[in-house]
This record gives sequence, C-alpha cells and structure tokens, in this order.
Amino acid sequence: MITEGEIAEAVAALDTAEKSRVQTGLLSLKYPGMALDDAYLVQGEWVRRKLAAGRTSIGWKIGLTSKAMQDALKIDTPDSGVLFDDMLFENGTTIPADRFIQPRIEAEIAFVMKAPLQGPGVSVFDVLSATDYVTPALEILDTRILRADPETGKTRTVVDTISDNAANAGIVLGGRAMRVDQVDLRWMGAIVSRNAVVEETGLGGGVLNDPAVGIAWLANRLGSYGGRIEAGQVVLAGSFIRPIEAGHGSTIMGDYGPYGTVGCYFA
Repeated sequence: MITEGEIAEAVAALDTAEKSRVQTGLLSLKYPGMALDDAYLVQGEWVRRKLAAGRTSIGWKIGLTSKAMQDALKIDTPDSGVLFDDMLFENGTTIPADRFIQPRIEAEIAFVMKAPLQGPGVSVFDVLSATDYVTPALEILDTRILRADPETGKTRTVVDTISDNAANAGIVLGGRAMRVDQVDLRWMGAIVSRNAVVEETGLGGGVLNDPAVGIAWLANRLGSYGGRIEAGQVVLAGSFIRPIEAGHGSTIMGDYGPYGTVGCYFA
C-alpha cells in the first residue's frame, strides 16, 4: 500500500504531465509496493481534482479486454477510467497539434445508456436492457507516464496505466446509432486505416467474447465501491484492435461497414 502523501504526490505528477505535455516517470518504479487498489485510489483522486476544476464526467472507458493485452501485463481482469466532457470530439474533427503527448487510436463499440446500472449481480441481459443504443467509436489514448524508464528499461505496468486514468484521453463517436437488437455485437467490427493504409482489423467478439460482458464487469466493479453507471453516460466497451500510433499528420478512419465510419485528423 502507498500512503496518502504518496497518492497526492502521484496525482500532482500526472496532472502536471498532462498540462505541460512532458511525461512523468513510472509510478510502479517510484512506488514498488503499489497495488491495483492503490492505482485506483490515485485515479480517483485525479478524477476528483478534474471535477473540482470544472470538468464534467460523461461516462467510462474499459481497457485491457483482450487476452493478448492481459497476457502482456500479466493480469486477468480489465481496467477502467473516466470520460470527461472535454475528451469528446466530433466525427471528422481535426485534433490540435498541441493537445496530446503520444496519441494512439483504438477502435471500439460505444454503449450509450438509457438506465443506470449498479452491481453486484449485473448480467449481460441487464446491460442490453439498460442500453439506449450502440455506435462506432475511436478512443484516443495518451500516456502521461513514460512507456519505459530510460535508465532501467522497465516498462509500464497495469498500476501505471490505471493511475493514468487508464491512458484515457479522448473519444470520437460516429457512424450509425443502433439499438442493440439491430446488431450482433460480436460480429460488429472495423477496418482501421492510417493515411489510407489499413493498419488493423477486428471484431467485437475480441472484447471478452461479447462487448456487453465488459459493461457488466464495470457495473459490478463500481457497485463494490458504491458507484454506478448512470443513464445518459457513454461507455467504451474496449478495443478489438491493437493501438495505432497517431502522430502529426495522421488521418485515422474506422470503417465499420454497414454501421458507418468514424475518423479524425491529427494536425
């Protein structure tokens, strides 16, 4: 466990890194005893700081939903972060050159809720019943923490990622909004290109076998802390592709076939 003072220190470092666009060092290296619960405490304090500064929470993102990513970080559970109002970009928008540090893109299915969800005991059926609609989405990831320590070569761990609001930075919603009974979520997928070159393809089934499973996991995890997913919130269910680097001059397009397209340009 880390102390309250260390949590405050970590939050200050993350906040400064985001505002200055200069990454901070690995928290897992600075606090070697840091555990998952500690990381969520850091994230929670950083979220409270953002809310106190006037930002509004609009939903949640779920990460580490693929077996490959879980194996890479040696964990067997997803993670989550909070979406804020200033993270939402219009389909086809230009992302300012000075907005992010090292942006990357993931393709996802976004759930927009019409009813709240709170665990324990939330099932996939409950998720589908509480969903207003789903729509194609791109998640913009960013790293306020170094990906690797330059001296030791040690790479980020899951506690770094969770503390860093699950590397959450932005979302782009687009394509068609569909009721959940209009689409087979496991077979909803995308061809994702950068500057007209296909980089990745994937299907919703790559997200815990069914993207709705991740939403149920989140509702149950939040419920254990007295929280819940609220009506009207957006929940990103998790990526079904590997992250794609999105440097300056990158046009990213997600082609979801019959479900439309979603894209953005990084100035």
